[in-house]
Amino acid sequence: MLRWLAALLLSFVCTAASAQLSADTLRASVSRFLIAQTAGVPGKAVIEVGQPDARLALGACSAHETFLPPGSRAWGRINVGVRCTQGANWTIYIPSRVRVEGEYLVAARALGRGQVIADGDYAFMRGDLTELPPNMIIDAQQAVGQSVQVAIGAGQPLRADWLRAPPAVQQGQVVKLIARGSGFAVSHDGKALGTAQAGQTVQVRTGSGQVVSGIARPGGIVEVMY
Repeated sequence: MLRWLAALLLSFVCTAASAQLSADTLRASVSRFLIAQTAGVPGKAVIEVGQPDARLALGACSAHETFLPPGSRAWGRINVGVRCTQGANWTIYIPSRVRVEGEYLVAARALGRGQVIADGDYAFMRGDLTELPPNMIIDAQQAVGQSVQVAIGAGQPLRADWLRAPPAVQQGQVVKLIARGSGFAVSHDGKALGTAQAGQTVQVRTGSGQVVSGIARPGGIVEVMY
């Protein structure tokens, strides 16, 4: 009698567990998963979870987990996986969408190639960041002081691949050449024979006509190490 009651109770528990995996239960699991995944996004995340395929006949399952397919992230239109980990062997995918409402930078005026961005050259726009290219700039510090590589029209979003740090040394520029070694440092002026970003190697002609190679540093400095 006790065994029969135990079996009946176990059957009831399994049936209840299976019944819990309704479409609403699956969608709630996906929603909670996406909320956790978007906790650190740069804006307000709005999550939309679609309906599981009603034609699927899922076996009884007392435990399940949600996941993202390899190579995907909680951003834009995605399919979120749900797999049974205790009970039947099944995996389904539920279409979902993650919108992120936030601010991004646009050109406040037309910006020409070679122009260095300063305050007043950009403005903020608000929209769905997931609809924009992944290299959009959302932080003004990533734009100010950068040199424009392509012409940008007024109102166009600023992209990281359209900007780069301006050269530390320009060809023909008079630079301060600093020679450093063990226990000594000597500096004198020279003329840069090329253009270089900070950290790049550039040749400099000294006042005596000698050509040396050094590392370009911000502020028109070329450093030679001995």
